[in-house]
Amino acid sequence: MQRRSKPVAFAPDGALLDRERMMDLRQMEVVVAVADTGGFTAAARRLHVVQSAVSTTVRALERELGTPLFDRTTHRVALTPAGEAFVPAARTALRAAELAREAVDAVRGQLRGRVTVGTMQGVWAGLHHALAALRAEHPGVVVQLRQAAVADIRQALREGTVDLAVVALDRQQQRGLATRLLSREDMVLLAAPRRVLAGATPNGEVHLADTARLPLVDFTPGWAIRYAVDRAFRAAGVDRSTTFEVNDIVAAAELVRNDLGVCIMPKSIADRFPDLSQYRFDRHAPNWKIMVVRPPGEAPPAVAALLRHIT
Repeated sequence: MQRRSKPVAFAPDGALLDRERMMDLRQMEVVVAVADTGGFTAAARRLHVVQSAVSTTVRALERELGTPLFDRTTHRVALTPAGEAFVPAARTALRAAELAREAVDAVRGQLRGRVTVGTMQGVWAGLHHALAALRAEHPGVVVQLRQAAVADIRQALREGTVDLAVVALDRQQQRGLATRLLSREDMVLLAAPRRVLAGATPNGEVHLADTARLPLVDFTPGWAIRYAVDRAFRAAGVDRSTTFEVNDIVAAAELVRNDLGVCIMPKSIADRFPDLSQYRFDRHAPNWKIMVVRPPGEAPPAVAALLRHIT
């Protein structure tokens, strides 16, 4: 009987590699899941397997690599320096494999894949219409939405964990990213109807300097609205203090509705609260630009399909 030869692979230097000792995509997926969720039990839930399977996979890979990827304690699981180096590379490999499958599906006329879209709270810019159009055109494409602060979304774009984003970025934040402008708008001052604003003009305009003397409802640092408002006050040479700091648009509106303060926000967001009064700024109005941004280079087929619907 003829003996079957064992499959082999070659390293870049021509040396033979034992294929049974080569890490596979599943091992990478498991390690990334543990890193993302912060634990083996949570990773098992995400991957729909038992915890023992996750632990066994990680231990086997650590033996193969000759170093631990995680520090395990009773209360937490944290990446070791080797794990910190491994996880970004594993993400890249997993994404490359996914893009390869998407490319083949696209040639066959069956576009599939996953698109992760980042956005900020309160910013849609017609994104829901684009998502609906993409689902109707390519039902095999899965879209995941990730809502976060603008700084976190920008970092995710650089790391490759977000494929594209609909956000407001200033000029410096746009560096190294491909951008397309969707809209530009000034911000307005939102106040309770019963509040009388000193210095307001008959046509509903206020001065930025007068606003600084009012109790202000601000959004937390890291929000694009906060960036724009801070920038406008600096440009006008006006100092201000924050009375309330929130990370939720509805919470900001409730504080204004109860006349606890006033809030500066984009007009498109302020229009969602028609019971509150709006005032325009006579000059130095904070403003922002909403744009679709993504890493540079050719967009993968599924991402390109969604981009065509974002206008």
